[in-house]
Amino acid sequence: MLFTFDGTDPAPWNVENDGVMGGRSQGFVEVTRGMLTFTGDVVTEGGGFTSVRAAREVDLSAYDGIALRVRGGGRTFELDVDDGTRSRGREVNRRGPIPTSDAWQVVRVPFDALEASAHGESVNVDPLDRSAVESIGIYIIDGKDGPFRLEVDWIRAYRGAA
Repeated sequence: MLFTFDGTDPAPWNVENDGVMGGRSQGFVEVTRGMLTFTGDVVTEGGGFTSVRAAREVDLSAYDGIALRVRGGGRTFELDVDDGTRSRGREVNRRGPIPTSDAWQVVRVPFDALEASAHGESVNVDPLDRSAVESIGIYIIDGKDGPFRLEVDWIRAYRGAA
C-alpha cells in the first residue's frame, strides 16, 4: 500500500495550481475520515490545470502499475509518477488517465501506459525508472472549465495484467 489516508501515513499532500504559469485554476486537498479529497475549479483560459502531490521515495520495480480506489463524478484525472527525470532542464511528467464516475471504482494505471511530457510538450526519454520513484501526484487537466471533486480511498502498486 502506498497511501491509505487513515492517519498513520505522514506524507503531506501539496497542491500546485496553474498560477505558476499565469492561470486561475484553484485546487484544494484535505485528508480526513480515511480519504483524500481533491476539490477545486478549473479555468482553461491561461492555464487549465491543478494538481496534488506527495513525496514517496519507493522502489516499484517489482510492480506493473498503480491502482487507486476513486470516486470523481465523471471527470478524468491523471496519475503522475515522478522518478526525477529531467529533459532540457525541465521536470518530466509521466501521466496516465484516471477515469471516474459517481460510484467508487478501482482504476489501474499501468506504468507502460504513462506518457512523458515536460511543460505540456511530449518528450522522448527513457522509460520510467520504477526503482527510483520520488513522488506520486494527481492532475486534473481535462480541458473542461468548472468545479471538480475527486475522492481517493487508497493508492497502491499492483502486479499482473490490468
